[in-house]
Amino acid sequence: MSTPLKSLIDTGTKLYLDSVEPAEVDKNLAYGAVGATSNPAIISSIIAGGGRDSQIESMLAEGKTDEEIAWTLTDQLVSEAEAKFAEIHQETKGNAGWVSFELDPLLEDPSLNLKEDDVVQKYIELGKKWAAGHTNRMIKVPATPAGLRALEPLAAAGVTLNVTLIFTDDQYRIAREAIWRGVNGKVDPSEFKSVYSIFISRIDVYTDKHLSLSDEAQGLVGLVNAKRIWKENREFWAEKGLPLEQELIFASTGTKDPSDPPWKYVAALAGSDIQTNPPETNAAVAESDLTFTRTVDDMPPEAVLNEIDSVVDTQKMHAFLMEEGVDKFVKPQRALLKLIADKRSELSPTA
Repeated sequence: MSTPLKSLIDTGTKLYLDSVEPAEVDKNLAYGAVGATSNPAIISSIIAGGGRDSQIESMLAEGKTDEEIAWTLTDQLVSEAEAKFAEIHQETKGNAGWVSFELDPLLEDPSLNLKEDDVVQKYIELGKKWAAGHTNRMIKVPATPAGLRALEPLAAAGVTLNVTLIFTDDQYRIAREAIWRGVNGKVDPSEFKSVYSIFISRIDVYTDKHLSLSDEAQGLVGLVNAKRIWKENREFWAEKGLPLEQELIFASTGTKDPSDPPWKYVAALAGSDIQTNPPETNAAVAESDLTFTRTVDDMPPEAVLNEIDSVVDTQKMHAFLMEEGVDKFVKPQRALLKLIADKRSELSPTA
């Protein structure tokens, strides 16, 4: 019997989970998910539940710092998820079954006044470190100036990359070209995989707050942007003849407007590439009575597209969303470290 999520997968969508929480991974594997991703907010929510307290106590006894504890637990939780998706990775010869590991967001913290060259080198160093010894781990690098500069050397070193925090087509192109330069002639084509995470709902929050669009166009800018980049990505890689798909990840797919159904973006992007959905989004879809059909190729009427193109200043939107995005990138890591510090006081009061 078909289920809503099975019908989504049958359209050609690869379902990923925006979490590495063990119970959620198990639930979403049963749904048909073939990969997952992690970030500091996800790690914090797992640690806050108390299930890792004994490990934290042990690390405190060993004299580990808050930062060392945070990264040890992150590595462990991502590794546990990797083990659960390993069979899928093997069966698909590396086309699916990946779990993404985010590099240190504090490298982008403006308050630290780090030099861009130093941040680039740190991304390269950490990317190689956290990728080593893992067959189905993707390294998440943000599409910031420093992150983009780190992509070519990381790709040349054989690191499988998930470029995150992409809002606009210029970021995507710079990332794609850098990775292709890095791997071309240096990496076995049969092992080359890359993905590009296009954020969607944050764009619609921006346009709702800052732009005057008609009712027909408002709420569609993120989808139009994602679908255009998706089409360009398919066309670029089609001629390369690579055995593995170089895909977009449709990210930020949880709806922000309470009047929107939770599957707004899921339904509008059915049919291709990867949807990395929050647990609550996948659960809402699973509990619905929907049957999905391919929609990723469908675009709004020409009049709506023309309106979007005339009203949206892409560079202004890019600048705003990147400033906001970096802030949202950095704060969860700060919160994770504070949580570890609180756990230190709670579990080792004399520390």
